[in-house]
This record gives sequence, structure tokens and C-alpha cells, in this order.
Amino acid sequence: MAQKKNTKFTVVLDAGHGGKDPGNSYHGFVEKEIALKTTLKVGDLLEKQKDFEVVYTRQTDVFIELVNRPKVANKINADLFVSIHCNSVTNQTPAGTETFVMGLSRSNMNLEVAKKENSVILLEDNYKKTYEGFDPHKPESLAGLKIKQEDNLNSSITLASIIQDNFTNNLSRKTRGVKQQPLWVLDAAYMPGVLIELGFLSNKEEGEYLNSEEGQDQMAEQIAKAIMAYKKEFFSENASVEEDKPIVKPPKPAKEDVKEITKAITQEVAEVKQSDTVVVPTSENGKYKIQLFASSKKRDVTSPDFKGLKAISFTFDNNLYKYFYGSASDLNEAKKLCQEAKKSGFSDAFVVVIKDGKTVAVK
Repeated sequence: MAQKKNTKFTVVLDAGHGGKDPGNSYHGFVEKEIALKTTLKVGDLLEKQKDFEVVYTRQTDVFIELVNRPKVANKINADLFVSIHCNSVTNQTPAGTETFVMGLSRSNMNLEVAKKENSVILLEDNYKKTYEGFDPHKPESLAGLKIKQEDNLNSSITLASIIQDNFTNNLSRKTRGVKQQPLWVLDAAYMPGVLIELGFLSNKEEGEYLNSEEGQDQMAEQIAKAIMAYKKEFFSENASVEEDKPIVKPPKPAKEDVKEITKAITQEVAEVKQSDTVVVPTSENGKYKIQLFASSKKRDVTSPDFKGLKAISFTFDNNLYKYFYGSASDLNEAKKLCQEAKKSGFSDAFVVVIKDGKTVAVK
């Protein structure tokens, strides 16, 4: 991996699609254009912070092969990779933001997003050789993707959660949560990364918002704030983020919008009760656990999904469940538990340690 030439926090911003690949197009709204404009606005905000360096995969309407996007970040050993997109479905009713991290999911809707975002591969020259026969339309190809940097998963989930919280709490946007998905552009990046779906262009009202200068300013501001907050949490020694003031004040949502937002959020977390929220007690500080996977769906600890493993525990935070196997006081013992989990079929399992009631990936 390349060595960084300075001590600045380096963020690679990836505007989805471009050139001959327009992405989603509905009601006259074009994904590649909205993604680029929003991405450049995020970059402008970050560049005003003295401790940030911003690198773009594209700054104009050009086609960048999917395989080369994460290479930009890997070459300079970036600290973060953020890819920005817009969603769409044939049903023009769905709306809302969602942020993806690398991972495997059984959700059919998530699988469709993965197919769509990976399908740009087919536009590239020699794609069969470059991606070793990977077919973005086949679920078995998606299932073959692995999290190469397992210890980055928790960091990616943290950033994704902050982004979604900002969209919901500061802009009153509908949230579809944080989700794991086998997306090639995240799989190939060596650092924590997220793919943001700003909203649905197929929903005319949401498309109009995302296509507007005001909408792009607001969404970009919340993404930039999330990245700054992430840096402050994980790189506090070098953090010197200046107090920022909102560029624009989000319009107060109409009563009808508030009802719709409340209804959507209520439906999404309908099964979540107070008793579901498990906070790791600080008395377990220093203990090691094996994280098996994270999911927006709640599973019973006796579920067959755990493939016979016992001593399953979980936490729930930011609409995401994290499931763990075992507990150990010694790192070597934890590594043995991790091998057991992998032999049981959890190839992406990794060791975490409990610090101040939170789980932190062990590198």
C-alpha cells in the first residue's frame, strides 16, 4: 500500500456513474448529474477544513471503470472512501435515504440495489477478464464477494449510521437505514467505505428535491458533517474541525410530511422494542467477542442462521443489529473462537474488544 505524503485526513469522494453510464433516469432527473453536483459540494465543505485532503474519482461527466474507483483510494492509502448515488424502482412510491456498507444480505430489495450498482461492469471493455467472470446479475456471483478488510466493517457502519442520523434528524428525510451489501466498489477498497443512496429519483417529489440546488446543498452538508464527526471520533488526536454553521436551514416539513415520515420510520422499526436494545455492560471491558454479521433484521439467538453456534449475543443501535459469538478474556483464545466461527460458515467473522461499553474491531 502506498504511503501518505502528509498527515491530513484523506477522503476519496466517488460520484457514481458518469459519461456513457447515466445511472438512474426518471422524470428528467439524471443520477450521474445529481451525484456529481452533490459530491463536489461535499468536497467543497471538507476542503475548508484544514485537516482534510479531498480526492475525487471524477469531477466532470466522464466514465470511470468501476475497478478503477477504489484504486484511486488504495493508491494514496486514503482514510475513507465515500461513493454517492441515487436510487430508483419501477414503483414510483418508495422514497428515502439509505447507506450501504460491504457485506452479505438476504434481502431481495437490497440484492436488487447490488445488481443495479454493479451492472456498470458490463459497460467496460474486457470486463470478463477484469472481474474474472463476475456477473452482476447473478446472485451466486454476489454471494462470492468477501469483506477483504474485516476490521474496517465497524468503522464503515459507524460512518453510515452518522450519515443516516443526520439525514433524518437534521433534514427530516425518510430513512431506510444502514444496510450491508456485496458492492464491488466497496469490496475492493482497503479502507472503511460507504455507498450513499441520496433518495429515489423514481419518486417525483424526492427527485425534484435532489435535483434542486437547495436539496443538494442540504444533503452535501449532512454528509460532510458526518465525515467530520467520524474523523473526530476515530482520529481525535489530529482532529481540529472548526465549529461549522449550517449553510442552509432545512424547511419545516408540512404536517402531512411529518405523518408520512413517522409512519415510514414506525413501519421500519416496528419489531424493535426497548427490550431489544442490548448495551454491552462496561463491566465487560477488555473482553473479546466474535462479530458474525450485522443486519437490519432481528434474529432469535437460537435461530438456524447461527449454524449451531452457542453463546450468541447482540446489540442494537442505529437500526442495525450486530451479532456476536462467545466471549474471551485472552486475545489468543478469541482468535480460536474466530476460527471456529469461520469453520461454521461465517467467513467474514472478526474479533472485537469491548471498550467503555462499545465494541471495537481488533486489527
